Amino acid sequence: MEVSGYLNLAADVAHNFTDGLAIGASFLAGTGLGMVTAVTVLLHELPHEVGDFAILVQSGCSKRKAMRLQLVTALGAVAGAACSLLAERAGEAAMLGVLPFTAGGFIYVGTVSVIPELLRDAGPFQSLLQVLGLLAGVAMMVAIAHY
Repeated sequence: MEVSGYLNLAADVAHNFTDGLAIGASFLAGTGLGMVTAVTVLLHELPHEVGDFAILVQSGCSKRKAMRLQLVTALGAVAGAACSLLAERAGEAAMLGVLPFTAGGFIYVGTVSVIPELLRDAGPFQSLLQVLGLLAGVAMMVAIAHY
């Protein structure tokens, strides 16, 4: 396997760990918030894992090995959720940092990897669609927070 495959696996474990942190901390904050977070993570993970699978296959893995490696990286989410649950037992101060930490991670990913890709070779119509998509995402977050 090429180096890019190993780097992708490491990044995927870290990403899944923060997803698990978010899910665990959200369930501790309330069942409704936990369910919304779990569904949101599931929806964003489906295309993400397909992309990671393609990267692993392109870096020299067989399809079977790539699937096994993807399953192993998913254990990062279980570890993240366990850390969230253990943080609750450690006290309120530990728990107060989990959701902001995961939110910061998602903001970092958005600003470092997603936004530059959106800005690359975008015409006026494509830029308008991207801004509308961004506003729709903000509107969904406001609606979830309100209800």
